[in-house]
Amino acid sequence: MASLDDRFIQGMDQALTGMSDPVAQLRRALANDEIALYCQPIRALIGAPGFPMAEVLVRMRQEETALLPPGDFLPVFEHYRMMPALDRWVLHKVAQRLSRASKVPRLSINVSGQTFDDAGFAGFFVEQMQTPGLAPGAILFEIDEADVLARPQDAARFAAALRAAGAGIMVDGFGHRAASFEPLKALRVDFIKVDGAITRRILTNEAAAAKLKAIVRVAQVIGAGVIAEFVEDQNVLLRLKALDVGFAQGFGVYQPHPIDAVLG
Repeated sequence: MASLDDRFIQGMDQALTGMSDPVAQLRRALANDEIALYCQPIRALIGAPGFPMAEVLVRMRQEETALLPPGDFLPVFEHYRMMPALDRWVLHKVAQRLSRASKVPRLSINVSGQTFDDAGFAGFFVEQMQTPGLAPGAILFEIDEADVLARPQDAARFAAALRAAGAGIMVDGFGHRAASFEPLKALRVDFIKVDGAITRRILTNEAAAAKLKAIVRVAQVIGAGVIAEFVEDQNVLLRLKALDVGFAQGFGVYQPHPIDAVLG
């Protein structure tokens, strides 16, 4: 009997392609630019107002007008270990787009733990940074806390290679699992993105507020910015400002839009 995971992947395969070769379909999607880039701006809460950066998000074109959300196709990329190919595709497209005029000077790109094994990724990043018009430091890479905890040495090696090449490093979803700040020191992060479960509870749960305060204090010591994600209303936004959180992201701040609509 097929496991639940196998049945899920089979269902995703069928929903994605209706074909017997999902790997070929995913490769075609990358080759034919059937992945759409979206952005969600990140608002500065301290200092000059505005949106100094934005997170790059992906959607997949199912039909001419239909877009699949990440949860409907990223598990298939992950299952067939094709995330490094997707990460390279996104980096290439982002570098091309940032080489043109942009209202947002810096974009963050999520990278999968699978991409830790792509020994040529840092070199590929260096190649992309040669794109005419692309400003130094314009790209940050988001590494999920779960991947850092699962493979700390690989994550540190990967982050060091990218930092040496001129990229910024962010840990995403911090505080969901970690009971220590050691991973932040090992990666020498530029930004800490606080897990949304903490952000959502800071108005009603003292433990969550205390955890966020501790993250802010450590970030100040190591020189990293703090981004609160999943900010959904103004009361949370005001509380984040009171806690000296530097940046906010979420539907209560700015909803995701196609990349050109955000960058101008």
